[in-house]
Amino acid sequence: MKLTSKGRFAVTSLVDMAINSRGNKPISLSEISQRQNISSAFLEQIFSSLKKNGIVRSIRGPSGGYIFAKDPSFIMIYDVINAIDEELKITRCNGEGSSCFSTKRKTKCCTHNLWNNLTNHISFFLNSISIQDVSNNRYDSMFKFNEGNEYVNHSSRSNYS
Repeated sequence: MKLTSKGRFAVTSLVDMAINSRGNKPISLSEISQRQNISSAFLEQIFSSLKKNGIVRSIRGPSGGYIFAKDPSFIMIYDVINAIDEELKITRCNGEGSSCFSTKRKTKCCTHNLWNNLTNHISFFLNSISIQDVSNNRYDSMFKFNEGNEYVNHSSRSNYS
């Protein structure tokens, strides 16, 4: 999976908003741009997608900017990545077409299930962490390895199925 700058900056800018939130007062893209060293033009593209997908709302006027459309504790990282049209796949293999099927055998590639399972684990992880978790630096304790070296999710909010 290649997470692009657009995906990383979308998450970064929303975490910045959560950290620097002033109640319901809007935060301008120029403020985020200065704090995070992200171009304002690029942020405009990102926030257009975030607004269209109901993650943020824009407020017009001299004190305008953006506010969260819902509480940041309910905005999952997975939803942010999807909102800006990032594809959460390790490979381009999707179980169909020339990217997965062998041209000689019309079967899925021999590693299809491996990459598909890894994609599912990444999706689960990102769907278990909210913008608020990252802004409060809480996500680190949510996922740990137990004594048997097995990965354990300590989050009670996961809605991954």
